[in-house]
Amino acid sequence: MIENGRVQVKVRAKPTDGAANAAVLALLGKALGIGASRLQLLRGATSREKLVQLPDAHRL
Repeated sequence: MIENGRVQVKVRAKPTDGAANAAVLALLGKALGIGASRLQLLRGATSREKLVQLPDAHRL
């Protein structure tokens, strides 16, 4: 869901040992058709709001 210029996602993974962050990156990667390893979590490792860097379009 896109709301107020932000993408809202929900995952069921618990925020233990980075499992929820990994699930968010996996979900975004799947939706974008790229590997989760191509995404980088820039900010929000311990919060609900995250800032994720996408790869350059010319490198896809």
